[in-house]
Amino acid sequence: MAHPGSADRAQRELDRRVAEAVNADQQEALLTEGDITLVGRIAESSNATFVAEVTRGSDYTWAIYKPESGERPLWDFEPGLYKRERAAYLLDSALGWGLVPPTVIRDDAPLGVGSLQWFIDCDPALHYFRLVREEPETHDRLRQLAAFDVVSNNTDRKGGHVLRDEHGAIWAIDHGLCFAATFKLRTVIWDFAGEPVAPGVLADLAPLADAVPDEIAALLNPQEVRALRRRARRIIDAGILPVDESGYAWPWPLI
Repeated sequence: MAHPGSADRAQRELDRRVAEAVNADQQEALLTEGDITLVGRIAESSNATFVAEVTRGSDYTWAIYKPESGERPLWDFEPGLYKRERAAYLLDSALGWGLVPPTVIRDDAPLGVGSLQWFIDCDPALHYFRLVREEPETHDRLRQLAAFDVVSNNTDRKGGHVLRDEHGAIWAIDHGLCFAATFKLRTVIWDFAGEPVAPGVLADLAPLADAVPDEIAALLNPQEVRALRRRARRIIDAGILPVDESGYAWPWPLI
């Protein structure tokens, strides 16, 4: 016999999968306007991270909620890592790459202000290391992600932060430790180091070297905004992905 409420849950799961077919603007609107209900906490996260249900009328999705109140103090990043989650999405949107799931800031969330990101349905065992080893068709996308991490100065690109959804799309999550003014890239994506950056990627980065969109700049401090432009200019001028000469520019744990 079905558990009471299981039919409703099944319908909501169907609704969620249908919702995944909508475009990023519609996803962002649902995240911005929907009612938030916490479902559970992701125990492995270093900062408090929750799975939430977001509903607006008949629209429904899952989302990842990261409240500022659950952040651990860091010596090299100010409180408010949720802003950097949003800034990463806005940067990705400005570039037109579609790597970062729609991410908004909610002041009215259950545990206070924080980021709310569209949930990516995936097999968590299919992380970066498996993709780069077993799925060569993903390599161009991973090279693009490597360029994104250089420009955003990602200090924590673990293998488990690279996802492939059920439709085969590659996504990147967990961008709270990005955009520092001091360059300190830490990533697992070194397989393409020294390789040329695709001309289309360089063309997409060119406007960023001249000006950072206002909505991104509002989430960062002036030094970080200037550094973002410099990193874009540096990769354009070099035309290749950087090499880790030190051999230590890796996050921990790796996955």
